[in-house]
Amino acid sequence: MNRYVDDLPAVAQAHDSEPSSPDQVVVSENGIGHFGQRVTVGRHVISADEPAPVGQDSGPSPYDLLLAGLGTCTSMTLRMYANRKQWPLEHVRVSLRHSRVHARDCTDCTSRTGHLDRIERTIHLIGDLDAVQRQRLLEIADRCPVHRTLHGEVVIDTSMAADPVPRAEHGDLVTSLASVPL
Repeated sequence: MNRYVDDLPAVAQAHDSEPSSPDQVVVSENGIGHFGQRVTVGRHVISADEPAPVGQDSGPSPYDLLLAGLGTCTSMTLRMYANRKQWPLEHVRVSLRHSRVHARDCTDCTSRTGHLDRIERTIHLIGDLDAVQRQRLLEIADRCPVHRTLHGEVVIDTSMAADPVPRAEHGDLVTSLASVPL
């Protein structure tokens, strides 16, 4: 299964063809398996899915996208800081991994019961940087906005749209999706 939006069923593309506004992310089912999603961010469109065998693996998983957000923000923040300081940073690469761990096994966590989400982030810096510059960039990595959001108090306000998809339109979509080979 390919991870590119061009391979989405035509009915899913047509149903969600309007671009999202620049300050909004729109996610909707794309008709690929049970969990395939079309993610629209302004003029950018990507797929998301669950890995096999649960999903069709037609795109990154939700946690992959979360890690991608943290990784890109980290890299961009380090690049901006190094450029402003005119440091010889040639290239940044950020590797991330998500896991669930038992709280009792976490030596630096305040919670002692249940499970915790752990993100391992490894920063690779290429360039003629001294030890002080590298240490400072490591500190700056924790100041990227996404890192701060993940560590801060987050409030998510959820509401139901006032204008649900008209029944006839929804029925046509379901009928069309039923004919899509999975």
